[in-house]
Amino acid sequence: MNDWSWIVPLPVMIPLFAAGLALALFRRPRLQPIVSVTALSLVLVASLALLVIVDDGPLVVDVGDWAAPVGIDLVADRLSALMLTISSAVTLCVLLYSLAQGRDDEEESAPISIYHPTFLVLTAGVCNAFLSGDLFNIYVGFEILLAASFVLITLGGTGERIRAGSIYVVVALLSSVLFLVAIALVYAATGTVNLAQLAIRLPEIDPGVRVLLQVLLLLAFAIKAAIFPLSAWLPDSYPTAPAPVTAVFAGLLTKVGIYAMIRTQTLLFPGGQLDDILMWLALATMVVGILGAVAQDDIKRLLSFTLVSHIGYMVFGIALSTDAGWTAAIYYVAHHITVQTALFLVVGLIERVGGSTSLTRLGGLARLAPVLAVLFFVAAMNLAGIPPLSGFLGKLGLLEAGVHEATPLSYTLVVGGVVTSLLTLYALTKAWNKAFWQPPEAEPRSTHLPLGMVGPAAALVGVGLVLTFAGGPLYAYTDRAAHALTERTPYIDAVLPDGERGTGDSADIADRGNEVEIDLGGGHG
Repeated sequence: MNDWSWIVPLPVMIPLFAAGLALALFRRPRLQPIVSVTALSLVLVASLALLVIVDDGPLVVDVGDWAAPVGIDLVADRLSALMLTISSAVTLCVLLYSLAQGRDDEEESAPISIYHPTFLVLTAGVCNAFLSGDLFNIYVGFEILLAASFVLITLGGTGERIRAGSIYVVVALLSSVLFLVAIALVYAATGTVNLAQLAIRLPEIDPGVRVLLQVLLLLAFAIKAAIFPLSAWLPDSYPTAPAPVTAVFAGLLTKVGIYAMIRTQTLLFPGGQLDDILMWLALATMVVGILGAVAQDDIKRLLSFTLVSHIGYMVFGIALSTDAGWTAAIYYVAHHITVQTALFLVVGLIERVGGSTSLTRLGGLARLAPVLAVLFFVAAMNLAGIPPLSGFLGKLGLLEAGVHEATPLSYTLVVGGVVTSLLTLYALTKAWNKAFWQPPEAEPRSTHLPLGMVGPAAALVGVGLVLTFAGGPLYAYTDRAAHALTERTPYIDAVLPDGERGTGDSADIADRGNEVEIDLGGGHG
């Protein structure tokens, strides 16, 4: 075991252990927040350490000391470490926000004995999905976070939340069944679910079977990522949950699906045989999502539609299947997690002051809460991609990759991306003007802004600015991550001992990937 490999399981083990401890302390509610904040702080520290360490190469832990491909592996590389760092920072800020909200209300919006363990289990599920080295363990990670999300989305037990939660449950179960069927077929065709070994064996099976497996996996991930036309559930489900829950859902849950797409498309299905289909889906997701946002008068629903729309940018980068496309997509995922979460937290404060999220009822908040006006404006402009913010850097990278591809379809996506960005700017500017500058329809519910809630929201807005000022080093990091993903051999060599590869070796993996591309008519890679 590498000297630093012991850090790899910590982002999963710490929140799971803390969840059990928090549940055991249900009769001492004052101790539960201490356990939760400490645990998520440690997860953030471990993730930052991995971010630095894996820049020299992937770290692998064989769970139970059973080596791959027999045992379960946890693998940390540049991609997973970056996702862990961003997600742990987001979950910590959201937790601090929710704690301040509960203190200020002098009541708990949900039973605290349920909320803290569930939130920690959600965090463990997300981290497990990012670190998993086999398909079934990714499925387990999905199910852990989904089981926790079922509880969080229905907190409070209102009729509206139960209705929205039931839609969410049905859609999540459908995607889980599809994913499980895909895993079963993958195992039947290859005899393994280990990602590294699949990278070697999949090029050797029948091309038609391989495409079927790819389609099934993409369908399952597309539902989880809310890619059009499988995205209708999201705008109805997220806005009804409490502000902290909506924020963490918007920031993380769809991105786990995007992460799974990036991992499987690069490692298991190189060659880009379905890239044209993904490009059309990316275009439809961008355009339909942003048109839905423009039509909304409720700021939560507006942001939910922009969430769907900007998933299209990430799918665009995936569909390009080039180093430049992967680089920009990874950077954009990191940017979007922070900015979208920050916007939902700020909207929770807007609802607190204005008593509503309806843009027809809000107004005059710039005078009552100028700090909110600044926070919303900065995060909104970042999401819209105004230079020189991180949203602009990510979109510019995607558009440059599309132009470099120089196909009619990639040019169409470039135009669609520009139009979507302009419509995002329009929708968010309209929301900002109505909420903060139009005359209010009614008196505000409160002019009190708890510092404990403003602080985490401002911190996430600040993280978005850090991604801007550190754009050069971060983009270079995502470029190295993208290069390692397309090369594939660093991941495979780290996971599989030479005697456990089953067939072939790392020297001819890239050659077989190229053969797949030629046999199936090529793509964009």
